[in-house]
Amino acid sequence: MKLTPKHKRQPHVAADLDTPSGRKRAWRELVLEDHGFLRESFQNLHQIGPGIWRSNQPNPDQIADHARIRGVRTIINLRGESTKGYYLLEREACRRAGVHLVDFRLFSRDTPSKEVIFGARDLFRSIEYPALMHCKSGADRAGLMAALYCIFQLEQPVTLAARQLSKKYLHLREGKTGLLDAFFEAYLHDSGNTTVSFSDWVEGQYDPAAVKHAFLRSGRGRLRLDQWLRRE
Repeated sequence: MKLTPKHKRQPHVAADLDTPSGRKRAWRELVLEDHGFLRESFQNLHQIGPGIWRSNQPNPDQIADHARIRGVRTIINLRGESTKGYYLLEREACRRAGVHLVDFRLFSRDTPSKEVIFGARDLFRSIEYPALMHCKSGADRAGLMAALYCIFQLEQPVTLAARQLSKKYLHLREGKTGLLDAFFEAYLHDSGNTTVSFSDWVEGQYDPAAVKHAFLRSGRGRLRLDQWLRRE
């Protein structure tokens, strides 16, 4: 018997913002498909330090407010570039507000690579402030990036910086998003009573695959709360 191959999902085609129908579609993708209606009155907005904030996905009006009220000059999009309406409208809103949009993709259910960690460090040193960083919910990827900012820019100890990953910001350790917590826990465990710096540990001792394996083997990632909540 000849098996019929599974239907392959077609790549998403970006909406054309230059047409009324395309713009309407982009807003529908932002408000409904990306759950933007939930973020109209709750931005999960928090200041990390002088001239730096974290939040969930902003809509065009919120981007204009960030530029006008807080003087934001750079927005770091932790979701990565996309053809979806939320990204197209964000890119347009940043251009109109004179804000530099930086796409720096992170993953919420994986251990961060060394390239991502040091890439974040270099990014913090190069962007124009004031700045805002965001993911979809402002909980997990924004928490990881905020913690790295606290370590590299504010020179906070890891124990303090890791508090950027907490339920205060809607982050869940219960589930695979707990891999982000496991990353910092691995440093604290390995450093022990030594004086090895975070950067030296990442460079010489950190093994992302080993940390992930240990986390999954522990059973801590079995709960699927993050997926039930439709997190990215």
